[in-house]
Amino acid sequence: MSQSKPQSTTAEASGNPVRQLLTVLHRSSPILSWAGWLHMPLVVLALLLLPFDDRLVLGLHVWFKPLKFALSDIIYVWTLGWLLADLPAAAQRAVRRISWGVGISIMVEILVIFLQAARGTTSHFNIGTALDGLLFSTMGIFIMLNTVLLMWALGLMLRHRPFGPEAYVWGMRLGVVLFLVGSAVGGSMIHHLGHTVGGADGGPGLPGLGWSTRHGDLRAAHFLGLHALQALPLFGWLLTRYFPQLQNRGQAVGITLFALLYTSGVAWLYWHAMQGLPLF
Repeated sequence: MSQSKPQSTTAEASGNPVRQLLTVLHRSSPILSWAGWLHMPLVVLALLLLPFDDRLVLGLHVWFKPLKFALSDIIYVWTLGWLLADLPAAAQRAVRRISWGVGISIMVEILVIFLQAARGTTSHFNIGTALDGLLFSTMGIFIMLNTVLLMWALGLMLRHRPFGPEAYVWGMRLGVVLFLVGSAVGGSMIHHLGHTVGGADGGPGLPGLGWSTRHGDLRAAHFLGLHALQALPLFGWLLTRYFPQLQNRGQAVGITLFALLYTSGVAWLYWHAMQGLPLF
């Protein structure tokens, strides 16, 4: 499977690049490809409901969070599917199991988020009623399962060298490591039963993100950590594309320095939020 992906890409290079990438993704990782496509009706539903439902939850439009999470999930599962397809054939049986587990975990979480939005209440950190507590606990179980599966994926990436140049390969591995760091920040939010430090969740926030402009907000560090899954492999790919003269050692140094800079950003955002200080 890891060998078929670049060959398919070359064969379809003359087509629309977005369609080409989605076609190759679907052939290489059909489970995670379908998991992303199953989110599309939810994105459409949230967009259709936005103009007709004026309810607010924690100061934000009730359908804003479901829309944001559905789009984020699509990016996550499609990125993971693309990366896992670069593992050699010896790892693909385990990859299929990881893909099924991640796909189911993400679908359970997004359905709970949409259900709670329809009920006009929060999904995360909500233990106000027995039903709310049950739904939050269910989400927590599947979020933990997703985290364990990513640890398994990291082990596969370290044991079996993925297809690609050195910087891209290490971008994948380090990207998963930082994704797990971002997940740990999410665990910190569960421990606090909220994402705001120094105040209650809700209130004034950054446009489009909702991060608190009055208190510390752990979601900034959580966001940056999770999106290392896209940022580090992309940086590794760009490094080899625009600096092809770099040997393996130079590529490894370049991606390591970028990963250290990225880690510093996540650490600073976490420390800053824990002081109760807003990002801006």
